[in-house]
Amino acid sequence: MGMSRSPGAADTATPPFTTLYKWKQIDFEFPSPMHRRRAIVTGKYIAENVLPLGLEVWGSRVWVTLPSWRRGVPATLATAPRYPTPGHTSPPLTPYPDWQHHRAFGDGKNCSGLVSVFRVSADPCGRLWVLDSGQIDSVDQAKQICPPSVIVFDLNTDEIIARYPIPKKYVLQNSLYSTIIVDTRKRDCSDLHLYIADPWRFGLLVFRESDAKFWRFTHHLFYPDPLASNYSLHGLKFQWSDGIFGLSLSPISDYEDRILFFNSMSSFRHFYVMTSVLRQPSRVSNSVDEFNLIGDSRGEMGQVSTTTIDRRGVMFYGLVTRDTVGCWDTSKPYTEMNRGVVATNPETLVFPNDVKVDSESRQNLWVISNRLPFFQEGPLDSYDYNYRIMFADTGEAVRGTICDPAVQNDWNY
Repeated sequence: MGMSRSPGAADTATPPFTTLYKWKQIDFEFPSPMHRRRAIVTGKYIAENVLPLGLEVWGSRVWVTLPSWRRGVPATLATAPRYPTPGHTSPPLTPYPDWQHHRAFGDGKNCSGLVSVFRVSADPCGRLWVLDSGQIDSVDQAKQICPPSVIVFDLNTDEIIARYPIPKKYVLQNSLYSTIIVDTRKRDCSDLHLYIADPWRFGLLVFRESDAKFWRFTHHLFYPDPLASNYSLHGLKFQWSDGIFGLSLSPISDYEDRILFFNSMSSFRHFYVMTSVLRQPSRVSNSVDEFNLIGDSRGEMGQVSTTTIDRRGVMFYGLVTRDTVGCWDTSKPYTEMNRGVVATNPETLVFPNDVKVDSESRQNLWVISNRLPFFQEGPLDSYDYNYRIMFADTGEAVRGTICDPAVQNDWNY
């Protein structure tokens, strides 16, 4: 596989990132050692099958999603402290909001808890929007045990305050909704919309909270590019045909509108649409020309996972086959000359799967890397650090580079 290391291999620094946590395998805060042993014996906890995938940061906690792709994932959403205890580099995760909401110890049959969470997104009003696929054993033999749903938690009380099953008519055969972002412009979040990507059936789902209504856009720009469906990572070659995946929002414009930037995972290009179009259900079958290409191709090995944009309009994204987090100042043309690199590291940034910018007054960029293609091939080396959460100040991350809004490039104008 090309990823094995000797036991205790030294960890390398990844400036400008600071490593918050790193794990060889994911463990959990079980109610007791006995509960942990029982979970292992009964196959409810199989450490090598637990993969951290998505993240979110709010207040004093970091949320990590752990989809139930294989047997033995005891909790599918968990937290770790935002400010770690010195020396605790690989803490056990705390199931969120508690064990009773997860299949290992809770009631997994009535669909009132959490089944398989891919990604989550916090809104400015202190709520966590959780995208639950409702599907288990996706890698081995997929079973849809609950409808895919959006579940909302109050982050101040950690209680579920709403659950919105995705209507059956929008769940196509093999649909796998996997990315969710929040769009709200009002202080009380009364105008909140969600944008949710379906990379396996090439759709963009929109949800309006005010009347709990869903609608779904389809467009040829949501499809994978056949030429970008071949991947190569550290000697491992594989084929994926994932469509629309990365979603990120521009800052609010003077016209009170925002741009939704989107990309297929299996693509070398980026696209955009105005959110004023997406927010109108009547435009679902009347918006072909509203979805557009931006700029030129990222070139060979230019596949991007998720993207995020800070308050200054700087986009950050994971270049999954280059061990790289890239950047682009969205006020500049989308050209090779204007795309920069925040960090590259062939050990710590192997498959940067999720990137997020937090909502602090001084924003940080967060990234989780997880060696996903190697996880899918077989067990990862349990002696090596396979999973990392890292962060960097967004200003420091691009200072002096072409991604810095303070840096102009006269060649483009």
